[in-house]
Amino acid sequence: MIRSLYTINRSLNVIQKKQENTSSNIVNANTPGYKFQGVLQSTMESREMINYAGGNNKNLRNPLGQFVFGNQVDGYFRNFSNGTFYETGNDTDFAINGNGFFTIELNDGQMAYTRNGNFIINENNELTTIEGYRVIGANGYINVNDENYNFLISDIEDYNTLISIGDSLFMTQSPTNIIETEVKNGYLESSNVNMVDEMVKLIEITREFETNQKLMHAADETLSKAVNEVGKV
Repeated sequence: MIRSLYTINRSLNVIQKKQENTSSNIVNANTPGYKFQGVLQSTMESREMINYAGGNNKNLRNPLGQFVFGNQVDGYFRNFSNGTFYETGNDTDFAINGNGFFTIELNDGQMAYTRNGNFIINENNELTTIEGYRVIGANGYINVNDENYNFLISDIEDYNTLISIGDSLFMTQSPTNIIETEVKNGYLESSNVNMVDEMVKLIEITREFETNQKLMHAADETLSKAVNEVGKV
């Protein structure tokens, strides 16, 4: 019975992580350049269950078969497929047509990468992200006084190494390559979240939670009855 409660608890923890992930995708459905995140889930390896209370003296080994202690979250993955373009008409909005990322300098000097071209202008007339990180060009920081915005577009050799440090900002230890590609001014790239898929996942997660909640209640009642019966002996 204790093992059953443990298994149900593990399942509820997995469900919670899936719910948090799906909610994050839904919240960022309108965030430019956002890439939806999925959950990697697997079933735990089965373990042999053994009862050592067999025989007249209650000391014999009695194999009970294999038992699976539930599921587990192995990690997360990002889908980096491109979103669609939509026109904003804003001079500080940009979208990359093809592969690559805008190159961003963080406050500590490290490089980060984003597909979110929804930029603003700081007090030095430089393009920055909404968070205030400066956008890097081929010749340094992008200044709005320049006639031609020459963005430094970086592509990542291994997208699996990209680590999220915000809704649409990433860092990596993987080698990067500077590439030439078209950057459209006055446009933004939408997120690649499919709202229908995410809402279906949310419904499935709700049903999973309700099922496990019922199992938890049934196991709790059974354990309570067992404790009460022992108390009567």
